[in-house]
Amino acid sequence: MLLCISAQIWGAHQHQQASQQIPSLMELDEVDLEENEAQVNVNPLPVFESQVNKQITDLLESRRTFSAVQSGFRAGHGCTSAMLKLWGLCKPVVLPWQEDDVETPFGQVHCTMKGVPKGSRPVIMTFHDIGLNYKSCFNPLFSHEDMQEIMRHFAVCHVDAPGQHEGASTLSTEYTYPSMDQLSETLPQVLKHFRFKSVIGLGSGAGAYILAKFALNHPDKVEGLVLININARAESVIDSLTHKMTGWIQALPDHVLNHMFGKEEIQNNPDLIATYRNHITNDVNQSNLAQFFKSYQSRRGLEIERPVPGRNINARTLQCPALLVVGDSSPAVEAVVESNAKLNPTQTTLLKMADCGGLPQVSQPGKLTEAFKYFIQGMGYMSSASMTRLVRSRTASGSSIASCDSSRSRSHANDHQPVREHTDVSMENVSNSTVDQTVVMSSSKTEDVC
Repeated sequence: MLLCISAQIWGAHQHQQASQQIPSLMELDEVDLEENEAQVNVNPLPVFESQVNKQITDLLESRRTFSAVQSGFRAGHGCTSAMLKLWGLCKPVVLPWQEDDVETPFGQVHCTMKGVPKGSRPVIMTFHDIGLNYKSCFNPLFSHEDMQEIMRHFAVCHVDAPGQHEGASTLSTEYTYPSMDQLSETLPQVLKHFRFKSVIGLGSGAGAYILAKFALNHPDKVEGLVLININARAESVIDSLTHKMTGWIQALPDHVLNHMFGKEEIQNNPDLIATYRNHITNDVNQSNLAQFFKSYQSRRGLEIERPVPGRNINARTLQCPALLVVGDSSPAVEAVVESNAKLNPTQTTLLKMADCGGLPQVSQPGKLTEAFKYFIQGMGYMSSASMTRLVRSRTASGSSIASCDSSRSRSHANDHQPVREHTDVSMENVSNSTVDQTVVMSSSKTEDVC
C-alpha cells in the first residue's frame, strides 16, 4: 500500500499538528505490523525535521529494512520523496493498556490488560511464580522481538496474585491469604470482569499450578496451556520438614531463590542470582510474599491421571492442549517429568530446553517464543506466522490414544486438527542470534523434517 504523507508547517500551530501525525518510536514498536510501503514527503521546520529524521532512521535500522544512507534520511539532507518500506508506519496505533484491581471472593487480584480481544479468539493469560510479579516473570519474554507477532494476534492479560504486584501495600492482618485452589477460583472473576470468552494460559511455577487447576475446574474456559516448571504434586512430608528446618537459618529470599534456580545455576550465574535476590528483597512486599509462599507450600496435588484406553478413559485430566516447559538445569525437572506422565499423551508436549536454568522465559526467550508459536499454530491460529526452520523428530507414546478429536468446533481455519502425539522435546545447542534454529526431539520411531 502506497501512501503519500505531506506535512506543510507554517507556524507553531501547524508544527504541533504535524507532530501529532508522526508516530513516536514507542508507537512504532507497538503497531499492528504489516508490510506496507509509505512515501513520505515532509517539508518541516529544521528542528522538527531532525526529529523525524532520527525517528525514521532508528526505526529503519532496528528493523534492518534499510541503512541510514539507503533511506535518504541523512544529516544535512532533505526528506522529500524518500521511499520507505516500513512496518506499520501507515497505521500508528498504540496498544491499549489497562490496569484494574479485580474483586473476587478471595480478595483483589491486580490485572494488567494489553491489547484488545480480537473477535472469538482467546486471550493470553499469564500468572507468575512466587517471589515475582508479571513484570519480573514475563517482561523478558513479551519484550522479545519475536513475541510481537503473537501479540498482534492476541490480547494479553497479566494477573498478579493478591499483594504481589509492583508497589503493593501490606495486606491486612485480618485477611486470610487464599490457598492455591482458591487462587485458581479468582480467575473466573477476571474473565467475567474483562468479558473474556476463553484464554490460553501461560504460567510459571506457582502460576502454572494455578492455571492448571483453573483448567481442570473450568475446561470450557481454557483453550490451551503453556506451563513452565509445573509441579502437580503436593509438597511431600520430607520437603515440608526440610523447609521448616532451613527456615531457621535461611531468609525468605533464599527459599525463593532455591525454588527458582538449581544449585548449578546459583553457583555459575552470580549476576542473574544477584539481580533476582535484589528484586525479591527490595521490590516485593516481604509480608505478602511470605503468605503466598506458604500457600504454595501447602498446595494439594492436582489429582490428575493419565487416561488409558480400555481402563480409565474418563480419568480426570486436562482437556486442552498443554506444553510443559523446563530448563535442563532447573530444580523442577523431576516434577515436570512426573506431571507430564500424568497427562493425556495425545494432548501434551514436554519441552526440555538445553543450556537453560530455572527461568526459560528469561534466559531463552527466543527459543520459548518459537515453541509458543508452534503451540498456537497447533491450536489452529496464526497459520501464516513466520517461523525459523526447525528439524524435528517425533516419538509416539506407547500408550497413545487412537483418536483425540477436539471437543471444540472452530469457525476459523484448520477445523480438523491432526492427532497430537505425545512428544518429548529437547532443544539442543540453539543460538538465539541465528536465523535457522534446530529443535531435536527424542525419537525412536519416526522423524519429520520441517
